[in-house]
Amino acid sequence: MSAAVSLDRVSCIFGTGPQAVRAVDGVDLEIAAGEFFTLLGPSGSGKTTVLRMIGGFTLPTAGRILIDGQDVSLLPPYARPVNTVFQDYALFPHLSVRDNVAYPLMVQKTVRKMPRAQREAKADELLALVQLPGVGERRPAQLSGGQRQRVALARALISQPKLLLLDEPLGALDLKLREQMQSELKALQRRLGITFIFITHDQHEALSMSDRIGVFNQGRLEQVATPQQIYDTPATRFVAQFVGAANVLEGAVAQRLTGQAAAMLRPERITLGSPAQARAQGSVAEVQYFGSFTRLRVDLGDTQLQADLPAGCVAPDMGHQVHLHWDDGALHALRSP
Repeated sequence: MSAAVSLDRVSCIFGTGPQAVRAVDGVDLEIAAGEFFTLLGPSGSGKTTVLRMIGGFTLPTAGRILIDGQDVSLLPPYARPVNTVFQDYALFPHLSVRDNVAYPLMVQKTVRKMPRAQREAKADELLALVQLPGVGERRPAQLSGGQRQRVALARALISQPKLLLLDEPLGALDLKLREQMQSELKALQRRLGITFIFITHDQHEALSMSDRIGVFNQGRLEQVATPQQIYDTPATRFVAQFVGAANVLEGAVAQRLTGQAAAMLRPERITLGSPAQARAQGSVAEVQYFGSFTRLRVDLGDTQLQADLPAGCVAPDMGHQVHLHWDDGALHALRSP
């Protein structure tokens, strides 16, 4: 697939002199046409700044941003084939839902404006697409949070952008509705074939929705890969510990247990068993029940390991001695920073 978006050594520095902040530091990235790509990272990692630079709301200090091969680095937002869905949705409270969705067609500058009847018909078509038929006459305040999110999405799609940017659009929703909207967003993206660039700090959201993920840390890309590769074979300690729970074995402990300088061991890859051929032995320091699994924190003396027991397993009591087992394939070597 061709690249819908290319970032070529893009940097963004806020401020000058000793107080300058390098929010994005020399990022190279290619996002394929029709891809659901997620920018994942903690607060302040640079992911939002990258999204704003792609959208034209922030200009890069250095480097180039290309959309469909065209350098758009200095173009304003309205001159780019891009629309954005923000976390707060930014709906107009005084307009009807239908007029909110049709608003981009009312103000577009690049083509002749549509007649009102045609705009309204197009808005109703988009509302049906996001499963909101029959609400066009309402005001945004009369809708639930999930419905307002759908309206913002319909408005962003009505002008048929080549690229849709989603800035943590599900962050304000409760857990059940958030999970429902994750599924609906992914299904909609597949149906439309539009390139989606999605921002989140929620690892589970990123893993469940994305074709590929770019993990950001301190303005740099730590890894770009599929969700399974990010989880199973993280490139760095940061990725291993940020995406999912992980035991990171280092130094003398890593050498004793794995023979490697540093390695990752996911808690669900550890099982409890007999002393025979056990990889480690320790006492249970903590038991946490999560419903679908129970997490043990096992004290080995010089370190602690987390082990996740699947639902239905009887967890040992705190202080109980346990023997830990794992396959050689459960260990993944981590490169130095």
